[in-house]
Amino acid sequence: MGKHSEHGRRQSMAGEHGPLRDEESAHVDVSAISVTYGDVHALRGVSLVAGPGEFVAITGHSGAGKTTLINAIGGIVTLAGGQIDLGRGSRVARDPSAVAIIPQGNGLASVLTAYENVLAPLRARGHDPREAAARATEALASVGLGESGTHLVEELSGGQQQRAAVARGLAVGARLLLADEPTSELDHDNRERVLDLMRAQADAGAIVIMTTHDPEAAERADRVIELDDGEVVQH
Repeated sequence: MGKHSEHGRRQSMAGEHGPLRDEESAHVDVSAISVTYGDVHALRGVSLVAGPGEFVAITGHSGAGKTTLINAIGGIVTLAGGQIDLGRGSRVARDPSAVAIIPQGNGLASVLTAYENVLAPLRARGHDPREAAARATEALASVGLGESGTHLVEELSGGQQQRAAVARGLAVGARLLLADEPTSELDHDNRERVLDLMRAQADAGAIVIMTTHDPEAAERADRVIELDDGEVVQH
């Protein structure tokens, strides 16, 4: 496939099935949040604000609190202090399906195919079977797995599994996309492919928040927030 066709496919993922704008848009307002695990302070007074169309990178060393921050925004961990506002009255605040998370370690079901892993969340969220099938097929093609959708996850390489997880997150067309180290297992070309897709989601009106330890990946974002031992050291 030529570059022009591939670019069109990536734009389609952010357009036809991408996030909506205006009254259904979200914002993220993280205000002085803290998260503790027993005696361990994973986050200490972390704040950030992001709006529609923004692509934000969260960086920091291993254990700095990047994954905890993503999970806190996604509502997966309990806050010890502070608050997170996803926009009063916005669709994100009313509808959990308007948030998509690409977890570190992919979180795929090994007994399902790549296609089934992408399809299942769409059906669970109530999408029409035909639309869900189209979204799943398009998302897998956008990450270069168009011919691997029928393979069981356990038959895929680590990089292919990570791309399948990215496809699953993109297929939702969420207004808030939280991606935890989405390029860590990828070679240069596939890293660029995934970052292009993240950029396209933001350009279509989504908020994209991505954690990464890769400085080159972070440079593709609109701005970078650096964590160190659970605190923001650069904003």
